[in-house]
Amino acid sequence: MPHDAHAATTPRQPPNVSKALRAGIALAVLATIAGISVRAYDYHRVVKWTDAQVLPSVQVITPDVGGNAEGMSLPGHLDAWISAPIHARVGGYLKSWDHDIGSQVAANQTLATIDTPELDQQYEQAKANLARAKANARLAALTDKRWKNLLASNSVSRQEADEKAGEAEAAEANVQAAQADMDRIAALEAFKRVTAPFAGTVTARHTDIGDLISANDSGPALFTISDTSRMRLYVEVPQGYASAIKPGMSVQLDVPDHPGEQFTGHLIGNAGAVNQASGTVLAQFEVDNTKNALMPGAYAEVHLPTDKGGHLITVPATVLLFRAQGPQVAVLGADNKAELRKVHIAMDLGDHLQIDQGLKPGDRIIDHPPDSLMQGDQVMVATAAANAKKE
Repeated sequence: MPHDAHAATTPRQPPNVSKALRAGIALAVLATIAGISVRAYDYHRVVKWTDAQVLPSVQVITPDVGGNAEGMSLPGHLDAWISAPIHARVGGYLKSWDHDIGSQVAANQTLATIDTPELDQQYEQAKANLARAKANARLAALTDKRWKNLLASNSVSRQEADEKAGEAEAAEANVQAAQADMDRIAALEAFKRVTAPFAGTVTARHTDIGDLISANDSGPALFTISDTSRMRLYVEVPQGYASAIKPGMSVQLDVPDHPGEQFTGHLIGNAGAVNQASGTVLAQFEVDNTKNALMPGAYAEVHLPTDKGGHLITVPATVLLFRAQGPQVAVLGADNKAELRKVHIAMDLGDHLQIDQGLKPGDRIIDHPPDSLMQGDQVMVATAAANAKKE
């Protein structure tokens, strides 16, 4: 059969069907590629979000460098130059008191009088014992003199004469003992008058007429006398500033009850040792108070001159970590890894701390560090974490 006849028997596909098939295949391929892309994008988002959740997010602050160039302010308290609690040396009942709180008294001035009937009787008895001892001593002396004369005429033995001489010596010793006992009670009789040991101010009175008075120091003092012509100012200086305490130095102080007025204190000395509980050195200053403007026990804000201001790093108290190694601060390294540094607190200002060892200017300090943060932990800065969440 001819070739043309064979070709005529083969069916021929329409051109539109072939084009539709190719278009469908292309659409399927495009849909597959789009689905794979979306899954890959979602996968990368999940991985990035998971990494962000694993790394702790931290806030970083830059510390303030330097402190007060002229010095620093420290709390202090004022005490009287001399203060003495006055206790009774004899027992009895308070008969009268002559000076109340705030009274100015001179040395040896009577503050109160104690009625001591029992002591008075003891004193009378002591005087009677002394008189009896003196009478016995006179009789013993006369007897000794007679026996010595008898011994000269061999009327008595030497043994008997020596016994009489010993009795005379013993009687004289009894006189001395009775005299000492009477003097002791007479000295106690003088303590019926409660007197001021020095000139000053009566700052306390804890007794009244008719009170039972005991001769011991276990109870409250009857009076307290204070010499306030000068005051002692006590200041606890942090160990890091102990070198600022120099002989001859002066400080300025403010007291709340005299706003706008400053007083001057001159260094007397310091404890020469660091208090282990507070890490401070106690310094003592003398403050003139001839105008009686200052009161014992008052609080004072003391301005201490120091040249360590340029070496201080000031940070908020929220950066501090308390561990077994002592106070630490977490610093962010160049690779965003935490570095725990041991620091020394020069001064605690409440919400801020002044650090003189362990930090340097330019450090990136982690604020509010997590309790679980360890040396070398990888962290994420808060701004970077926020950007990651936005993506």
